[in-house]
This record gives sequence, C-alpha cells and structure tokens, in this order.
Amino acid sequence: MTAEQTPVRRRGPSMADVARLAGVSGQTVSRVANGRHNVDADTRERVLAAMREVGYRPNSAARALRNGRFRSIGVIVFELSSFGNTRTLDAIAAAATTRGYAVNLLPVLDASQEAVSGAFSRLGEQAVDGVIILIEAHTLDDAEVPLPDGLPVVVVDSSAHYDYPIVDTDQAQGARLATEHLLDLGHQTVWHLGGPPSSFAAARRLRSWQQTLTDRGRPVPPVLVGDWSAGSGYEAGRQLADNPDVSAVFVANDQMALGLLRALHERGRAVPEDVSVVGFDDQEEAAQFWPPLTTIRQSFAEVGRRSVDALINEIQAGEHHHQPVSVATELVVRSSTAPPR
Repeated sequence: MTAEQTPVRRRGPSMADVARLAGVSGQTVSRVANGRHNVDADTRERVLAAMREVGYRPNSAARALRNGRFRSIGVIVFELSSFGNTRTLDAIAAAATTRGYAVNLLPVLDASQEAVSGAFSRLGEQAVDGVIILIEAHTLDDAEVPLPDGLPVVVVDSSAHYDYPIVDTDQAQGARLATEHLLDLGHQTVWHLGGPPSSFAAARRLRSWQQTLTDRGRPVPPVLVGDWSAGSGYEAGRQLADNPDVSAVFVANDQMALGLLRALHERGRAVPEDVSVVGFDDQEEAAQFWPPLTTIRQSFAEVGRRSVDALINEIQAGEHHHQPVSVATELVVRSSTAPPR
C-alpha cells in the first residue's frame, strides 16, 4: 500500500472539543468527567450536553490509573430468580447508576465457601472498587466464607456475623405487624406458613411471629414450611384448609399466599369470612389476587439504595464500619383480612 493509499485515522472527540463547545475550561470538563461535585448544576449539564453532542466518552481506564478508582462495584448474588433478590438487584443497579458507578454482576450457583471465594477472585480480575454480597442463605455464615481484606464490602440480608455493614429489611417488625393485625381483628391465634430453613428472612419472620403470640399470651400453632413458591403454598394450604381451628394465617411471602388462597377456595373456606390471610413482600400482583391480599410491604428500592450508599461511603473513606442498617416495613391492609365469624 502506497503512502497515498494509507487511510487516515480520525481521532475521536477530545476533552478540548467538549470544552470549546461548552465554553468552559478543560479543567471543568475533567471535573465533570471524574464525577467531582465542585461544579454548579447548570455548568455540569452544559458540559454533559456537549459530551453527548460531540460523542465524547471519558476514558475510564485512564481515570482509574489517575485516581485509583474504577467507578465500578461488583455484586455477588445467589438465587437470581427469587423475587426479593431480583427486586433488590434492580434497585442496586439504579442506585449505582445514579452515583456514577457501573455494576459487574456475578451470580454463584451455591453459597459455599469455594463458590463465593471464587467469585471474589473473578471480581478482583475485573477491577471493582467494592462488592455487595446478596446471598439470602444461612450457608454464607455456616461456611464461614472469608471476606477479602482491603476491599470494601456490604452484605445484604445476612446475619451480623461479619464486620461489615449489613443492610436488610426489618423482618421482625414486618412479622410483628402482620401477626398483631390479625390478633387485633379478634382472632384467637395466628397460624404461620414459613419459608425455607436456609433463609435468614424466613427465620427472622418465624421468630417474630412466635414472640408476638407469646407476648400476647396466645397459643403458638405448629409451623408449616414452604419453599417460597405458590405451589408449596398450595400444598400447605390444603392441610390448613382441612383444619377447622384455622381462622388466620400469616404467610412468609406473597407467592405462597397465592397458593394458600387457591387451596382455601377449593375447600370452600371463604377468605376472609372463614380464614384471614396476610402475606409478605407486597409484590405488584398482590393487589390483584382474589381477594386482594393484605400484606407487608418491604422497600427493596430503599435496601438497594442504602446498600450502594454504604458501599460508596466505605470506598471514599478507605475504611469499613460495622454499622447494620435496618429498613422499615409497612402493613398494607386489603380485603383478605377481617374479624372472625
């Protein structure tokens, strides 16, 4: 190829191009590109608009070399298909984006020490500034998974075993609200359909239900256990529907409550006239169940936001603080609960 035939390589848009178009200094463009806060809102928007117009993209690799930050967080998640994990992950991604961080997702097939340690190693190769662990299982503690030194970590929905920030919904408060609501309606006791034993959330809800009944001097019925699915709620519901002593049930999540409602309907037990039902989660479909489901609303958006905030605070401070964060729940009363006949 002759010199005349050699293609000319066009350079990409530069920081100087952005500065000229926005009418600001190159230093101001650099501040905006690096997510600094010492730029007023109007100027920042003008610079961002100029970046979009010329097609300028900050070089994140070069920026990381300059300031030692990658503007990226890793999320290790187990049981990606579960309702709570999916909603929390969505919230984490939204909160991280708002704070100018990318998210590297790394699902693990089990919560064993080997799997989680391997996930940390892979995230280390991807250059992240910190990690959020979203593993809703006792196995995380039982396996005594060693969390890496020097890397900011936040654990969502686990025990307080780790010397890292723990962010979780106030499960005990939610279970107490559900149980007290049914007792206050006049039911002599409340039955419970719990989640799987491997779940911290299920265990905390069960303990709070038991404690609330004990504190009120009410009998504590035997617990039925499901696996969070509507199918397991249906199977447990067939047992509860055949028991004439059952007039109120607190179910550990909305999906199992859906199966329970079907079993009660099939057995001719009217809801709420014969049996009152309370769920937990307040998923979008809960208001469309028949009857619309009374449930406990937990704010996955708030859990996600607080998790990201806690992690970024660790990243910026360069040290971690063992400070658990508990997000409040709310009782949402609909048509599936009423006083007993």
